[in-house]
Amino acid sequence: MAHGAGPVIYAALGANLLIALAKFAAAFFTRSSAMLAEAFHSLADTGNQVFLLMGIRFSARPADPQHPFGHSRERYFWTFIVAISIFTVGAAVSGYEGIHKILSYRDPDQRLQHPWWGLGVLSVAVVLESFSWVVAYREARRSQAGRRWREVIADTRDPVLITVLLEDTAALLGLLCALTGLLLAWLTGNMLFDGIASVVVGLLLAVVAYVLARETKDLLLGESVRSEDAQRISAIVQQCPDVARLVVQRTMHLGPDDVLAALKIEFAPRLTTHEVEAAIDVVEQRLREGLPHLRRIWIEPGIAHAGTTDAPPARPPDSDRRGS
Repeated sequence: MAHGAGPVIYAALGANLLIALAKFAAAFFTRSSAMLAEAFHSLADTGNQVFLLMGIRFSARPADPQHPFGHSRERYFWTFIVAISIFTVGAAVSGYEGIHKILSYRDPDQRLQHPWWGLGVLSVAVVLESFSWVVAYREARRSQAGRRWREVIADTRDPVLITVLLEDTAALLGLLCALTGLLLAWLTGNMLFDGIASVVVGLLLAVVAYVLARETKDLLLGESVRSEDAQRISAIVQQCPDVARLVVQRTMHLGPDDVLAALKIEFAPRLTTHEVEAAIDVVEQRLREGLPHLRRIWIEPGIAHAGTTDAPPARPPDSDRRGS
């Protein structure tokens, strides 16, 4: 997924920057809380694209003595910052503005002014956000593979593209809410609709922030590879010569394409120390060929004890032949 993340982020960054400037101008002329909420929403989204680009750039730095496993988790950290930004800048400000407008909607000074500014800007924003959303959606579809979107979000190990897609989806829904609230406030002369639209935008952003924070938290704590990759690891190891069984498999994503794998393998008991070392080299080579994102592989020879194995049972005795 990472290969398409860059263009998606740049497309979102350009669209959000233009939209944010237009929304702030419209909010100034219309005095609409929903419009101001949308302006802060776009401003937060613009900053978020910068954060995501920083994460991609910093994660590419090589390992050093202080960070022997590299900086791949930078991408997860900056995505978590994006979730915080969405909540604090987007959801909190939108909710505050909406509640303030609801409490003071009877105030004659709170009437809507120059509504065409707001309606025009929001209509243009819908077009620009739709372009950004289509770019992100097309890239995300490549990794969907027939799964439901909920499963895609839960299984992703690269949160950048999903973050942009969720942001753009929330932006489109928020624009429709703001457009509806502004239109109703203009037609009825009641600014209560404007305040309600702002609160709805805030709640929408709060939900997106929660989903991103929850998924990124799991990645920051060290999430294992997907189930299909775990099964692939097990199959590759079991097919290697001189392997009796895979006793323990532990994996952790340090980054989207940077996985640490720690394996305990029971080898054929007749092997000498040097033969075990050679067998380990074969296993490691085949794992790297089959799963290139396994950047760091540690293999410990050992035997299975009760309660220690989480792998398939050992091969039958007649399969224990070198080169099988």
